[in-house]
Amino acid sequence: GDTVTIGDVSFKLKTPKNPELVPQNYMTESLAQSVVHHLRWIMQKDLLGQDVFLIGPPGPLRRSIAMQYLELTKREAEYIALSRDTTETDLKQRREIRDGSAFYLDQAIRAATEGRILVLEGLEKAERNVLPVLNNLLENREMQLEDGRFLMSADRYDKLLQEHTKSELDAWKIVRVSEDFRVIALGLPVPKYSGNPLDPPLRSRFQARDVYHLPFKDHLQLLYSIGSNISTERISQLLSFATTLCSQESSTLGLPDFPLDSLSAAVQILDSFPMMSVQHVIDRLYPYHLFLGKEGRTAVKDMLKRFELQDSEKHLFPRKITRVESVHGNKPFKADVTVQIGEKEVTFQVPAGTGMLKNHSRSDTFIRTSSHNQLLAEMMQSHMVKDMCLIGGKGCGKTVIAKEFADILGYSIEPIMLYQDMTARDLLQQRYTLPNGDTAWRPSPLVTAALEGRLVLLDGIHRINPGTLAVLQRLIHDRELTLYDGTRLLREDRYKNLKEELQLSDEKLQERSIFPIHPSFRIVVLAEPPVIGSTTQQWLGPEFLTLFLFHNVRSLSKSEEIEVIKQMIPNVPSAAVEKLLSVTHKLRETNDATAQSLASFLSTRQLLRICRRLSQHPDENLYDAVNKACLSRFLPNLARSALHKNLQDSGIEPSPDDTEKLEGKDYTCEINNGILKIGSVTMPIYNSAEKMKVPDVLFYENAQHMMVMEDMLKDFLLGEHLLLVGNQGVGKNKVVDRFLHLLNRPREYLQLHRDTTVQSLTLQPSVKDGLIIYEDSPLVKAVRFGHILVIDEADKAPTNVTCILKTLVESGEMVLSDGRRIVANHAHVEGRENVIVIHPDFRMIVLANRPGFPFLGNDFFGTLGDIFSCHAVDNPKPQSELAMLKQYGPDVPEAILQKLVAAFGELRSLADQGTINYPYSTREVVNIVKHLQKFPSEGLANVVRNVFDFDSYNNEVREILYKTLHKYGIPIGAKPTNVQLAKELPLPDHKFMGYWKVDQPGNAQKKMLCPSETQKIEVKGPVYLNIQDFPLERHEARSISFTEELAFWMLPLDEINLVCDVTVTK
Repeated sequence: GDTVTIGDVSFKLKTPKNPELVPQNYMTESLAQSVVHHLRWIMQKDLLGQDVFLIGPPGPLRRSIAMQYLELTKREAEYIALSRDTTETDLKQRREIRDGSAFYLDQAIRAATEGRILVLEGLEKAERNVLPVLNNLLENREMQLEDGRFLMSADRYDKLLQEHTKSELDAWKIVRVSEDFRVIALGLPVPKYSGNPLDPPLRSRFQARDVYHLPFKDHLQLLYSIGSNISTERISQLLSFATTLCSQESSTLGLPDFPLDSLSAAVQILDSFPMMSVQHVIDRLYPYHLFLGKEGRTAVKDMLKRFELQDSEKHLFPRKITRVESVHGNKPFKADVTVQIGEKEVTFQVPAGTGMLKNHSRSDTFIRTSSHNQLLAEMMQSHMVKDMCLIGGKGCGKTVIAKEFADILGYSIEPIMLYQDMTARDLLQQRYTLPNGDTAWRPSPLVTAALEGRLVLLDGIHRINPGTLAVLQRLIHDRELTLYDGTRLLREDRYKNLKEELQLSDEKLQERSIFPIHPSFRIVVLAEPPVIGSTTQQWLGPEFLTLFLFHNVRSLSKSEEIEVIKQMIPNVPSAAVEKLLSVTHKLRETNDATAQSLASFLSTRQLLRICRRLSQHPDENLYDAVNKACLSRFLPNLARSALHKNLQDSGIEPSPDDTEKLEGKDYTCEINNGILKIGSVTMPIYNSAEKMKVPDVLFYENAQHMMVMEDMLKDFLLGEHLLLVGNQGVGKNKVVDRFLHLLNRPREYLQLHRDTTVQSLTLQPSVKDGLIIYEDSPLVKAVRFGHILVIDEADKAPTNVTCILKTLVESGEMVLSDGRRIVANHAHVEGRENVIVIHPDFRMIVLANRPGFPFLGNDFFGTLGDIFSCHAVDNPKPQSELAMLKQYGPDVPEAILQKLVAAFGELRSLADQGTINYPYSTREVVNIVKHLQKFPSEGLANVVRNVFDFDSYNNEVREILYKTLHKYGIPIGAKPTNVQLAKELPLPDHKFMGYWKVDQPGNAQKKMLCPSETQKIEVKGPVYLNIQDFPLERHEARSISFTEELAFWMLPLDEINLVCDVTVTK
């Protein structure tokens, strides 16, 4: 055959057996000198029969060099991207079942027997002790396989073949390893980057080569060739800046590497927009203000200044998209986009979706503000060259913007919610069994989207493990993907090249399982900003930076937010909106950490929800609405007072007449002619076919729970999903059951716990006749039949599991683990099987305990509170509670009930102040009353011990409890010896002793001889004394010991106080 020569090293080519496995289109016209050196070195090692390890900083360069070498020498490639989910079955053999019998399928070992080159990428991602499986194969080309075969090196096999026949060796199950088999491993240097360090025995079997970024000169030539419209000086400044950030000095400052490989994308954008600010583009490659602290930001700014790149003042940035038109002629899936930048307009071509383009869709859900227009224009520029990542806080509109972007270009969207324990298989392909019991692979939504040319939304990439994300790197950089079942997806130009070279039809290539990736396929990633200075590892690391262009979605400015709210909800009272936004923006703009955490509760999404409610019920108090959105009842004291102060500064305060109105208001619920009325809100009753699923519960009405139900009904009518948060035993379940009972709605019930997984939320697998059959979980049933899904103990499940509820609540889409998907409207269903349409009556009601100690749950409200309408459920007020207890214990004396209500009221306030941990609730009081009702002869002190014996071994808590209970006359812990009565002493009989008499002589006046004077007294005044009121607490004296004393009050007699008056109220 032909020979390839690099410098002084030559290599004889062989014709490949499977030419479709040889990499295509990796060679460029002119190779940089440094790359040629690397290729020559690999060839030397190849001739020596050694395995090589290319080590270097993150980026696609190492992979492309390996692929260029394979293309140059016409060798077939077996590519495996290692991730934390790689197991030895991915490397050796995997069991498959066909027609009811199991057999083994070679995985990476195929390369050894077929004489291919095995490319292993990401060795630092694999878990420890997985890769030693390959040790002996690398060293001696030997390996024992699971199915009993034995791989043997070529020379030993050939020696044996001289003495034995091939059929004998086959009978011994000996397989020859081809002499052309080599391994090329690609990895990052650990410890500089995160990952597992190389195992010494594995490391010693490789020859290493440091593949650093391209040298300055080569890289500069490359960028000059891309950006012919930009002055050479600006390109070299840009490259110098980037190289400085990759230097040793920068990494000692703790700055992550600059993604040098993305520079070509940046230069491409600048080439179309030569007047645009370079600094603006750098922000997209390296969003330093998002992931660096103060020192890091200053360092980067100094470098920008040094290379004269701080040009955001004198240069322009894009304003808005003016036109989008589809390209006519022979270029399908392209669109011409015109963007206004400064005063000029620039037109450029971008990939477009498979649907129709929407010109200026004045959609009712997206209101274009100037900052959104600018963001969409910037996204268009990035879309021209690369996938992008939108970073912004909760509820600031990332998903909405991405959807609008997709609509403009006619893309259909594939939302994928990422969660923490997602595996690489969930991203690419999942195992499942066919009806006859055979094993098969099902492609994930990501893969089908790549084949059909959709826009994939990866939501929540900050949650996913970086080791899992590694499997997508090749898809994002090269648009190539190898799946677990051996299917290969190729970039379109490589696919066409292959097709012409091999003269094969599409069907033939599909038989060999090779598919083209659709040219308009794009990925948009949504993430929350990294927490600067947090101890956990930042997700936005040097490896991640090479994958995308980043756009920061800022929260809207005040005027824009008002504009959005007014257009979305036209009839909302404008004075209320003004006040609401002034407080929100005050909280967002402070540097105080508590205030900023409060601001995260008032995201744009939450403000829209408050305003929607105000437009329906204009007489509602804003103060309550904001407190409800922040769940201020369960905030720490500091945060609560900060919120109160900020609200008062903005003129939002609790109006005193409101509380009186509420107390005077008659809270009842009545049902007339099929219409339910709670308080002042009405709703027609649901006609349910499934009567047995409607809850029916013993419920004694009280004003406070009625208020909560009225509130819930208001939000229910607005179409919200509800979240009820409260302490234990305050009646969350009862309120919900009663609520559904009144509405006559059937419910499905799900209880979450520590081991809930995403799969168990959606499906419950069971085996019937040897087949795995998935039964719908309550969640899926509720979605299909329009029932109400009650999710209890939502805070007990890991938050990464409950996160998948977000797509369901927000966009009404969700992919189940058996490949079916839930969609919101019928329009998306045409012709697609495996689709469940959400029933219009479906709602979710989620119950959770409040965050924080002593509850041991996760902070459900913090992660997902934003998408539900939140209600805090509290213990009933004393009057309501007393009325309720009377119904539970009609024969219990009222005095005892009053004691219990008062004592528990005080214990709860102690729990709120944090003096005791356990919040005593209505459930405990009800249990005490039930006991007293059934066994009236038992003493109160004995019965309350049913609740308080939990605390009997904790001395400090016990003392506080006893003191409080004694104060209200509950004699817990009293003994019979504590009766202390005084002795009775008889008094002696009366005796008459004598009497006095006052003499009154007639003229007593004359006998006064003293002269008298009169003087006028001057009165100055009045003098105001500082009078203070002290309410005195009544202490029951007969609680711990029984004496004549009934009760006592302590007067506040300090050294300086004078008690001059005591009044008695009540």
